[in-house]
Amino acid sequence: MQFRGLLVGVAVLALLAGGVWYSNKLEKDKEGKPAADAPPKILDIASDRVQQVEITKAGETTTLKRDGSSWVLTTPKPLRADADAATSLAGAFASLNSERLIEEKAAGLAGFGLASPRLTVKVSTKDGKNNAKLLLGDDTPTGGGVFVKLDGDPRVFTLSSSSKSNLDKTYIDLQDKRLLTFDSDKLSRLELTAKGQTVEFGKNNQNEWQIVRPQPLRADGGQVEDLVRKIKDAKMDTAVSAEESKKIAAAFASAAPVAVAKVTDAAGSQQLEIRQAKDNTYYAKSSAVEGVHKASSDLGDGVKKTPSDFRNKKLFDFGWNDPNKLEVRDGDKSRQLTKAADKWTEAGKQMDSTSVQSLIDKLRELSAAAFPTAGFTQSMIEATVTSGEGKRVEKVQIGKSGAKYIAKRDNEPALYELDAKVVEDLQIAAAGVKAPPPPAKKDEAKKK
Repeated sequence: MQFRGLLVGVAVLALLAGGVWYSNKLEKDKEGKPAADAPPKILDIASDRVQQVEITKAGETTTLKRDGSSWVLTTPKPLRADADAATSLAGAFASLNSERLIEEKAAGLAGFGLASPRLTVKVSTKDGKNNAKLLLGDDTPTGGGVFVKLDGDPRVFTLSSSSKSNLDKTYIDLQDKRLLTFDSDKLSRLELTAKGQTVEFGKNNQNEWQIVRPQPLRADGGQVEDLVRKIKDAKMDTAVSAEESKKIAAAFASAAPVAVAKVTDAAGSQQLEIRQAKDNTYYAKSSAVEGVHKASSDLGDGVKKTPSDFRNKKLFDFGWNDPNKLEVRDGDKSRQLTKAADKWTEAGKQMDSTSVQSLIDKLRELSAAAFPTAGFTQSMIEATVTSGEGKRVEKVQIGKSGAKYIAKRDNEPALYELDAKVVEDLQIAAAGVKAPPPPAKKDEAKKK
């Protein structure tokens, strides 16, 4: 009896295992296959295969064409295309699903608004295969979609309103709206003329912004990048009517000049002129696009700068990178600190890392309150910071001129005026570097 029960148990287990195997097999077979009740797919063209898109609506055709790695508009007039908008349109054909199939073989198209479509979209591929023409007709009775069919295909589908919106574009929707079309990643020169002064920026070997005119000076990279951003973000308002455009052009002609910004990248140079009217409205005229356009106050206020506004006020460039070596001389007292692994040493003895960090912070905080043209005489304090695994060595000398402290960096003509409190804090931090405290004594009771 026990043996028979064992056989029955084995048989039941085998059936269960077989059922699980078969169920898993069915699930695996379903992978990658659409559900039986899934709506039919209308188009499946990968975005990288799309070469050209023609959108016709109300008798006007907008043609978007791939030009190498970028997109251009060829009709109704040649224009640069917005990269994001063009990529989005090309991607709309990658998985264009219908909501449902209305008729397999429509006897007539007029009832769907497809005899004279309100919108046609023709997509052409690079190899000429799988070219397609979509006809979009009336909205569905519920208003949540639109009737659609492929030219040459007898089937009629419904398409969601959101999918229609992805296709229903004009050249205004697709054109590049930037006033300057430079590539900020390849920007090599930036020139700004404002308040009667011109400042020019260039990149050094570390790809950092530097002032090259009116004289070579260190630049505040954050300030320069902020200026680049404001110029790059300047865009035209494409909803402005022809009559309004004339008024804007007239206002620009009588407005006061504010600034001229010139950018240079691998493709060449472009220029943007900004003016301000009496009502404080800003206007801009670009060398890259036609017409005159209103400009934001962010741009208008952002270009009202002088060369001093872009000066790097920090005396040291090591920033948030940890230095490898510190040398500080204050009168006849000097410190020489070296870092190995995570330990700071002086003359072979380990030093307290907290006190060393305090000195580093004070060196990092050295910042100009003003930029004098003269006043440095004799060095009272010298500080040398080595960072970047020894690749960057910066030396600063600080002297006193009357009640003011004047500093200079080695091999640079610029002078920096420092607040007395900042210098005093540096002196205190340098004197305060000390050996680490002795290890705490273990509790006698624990020893016993």
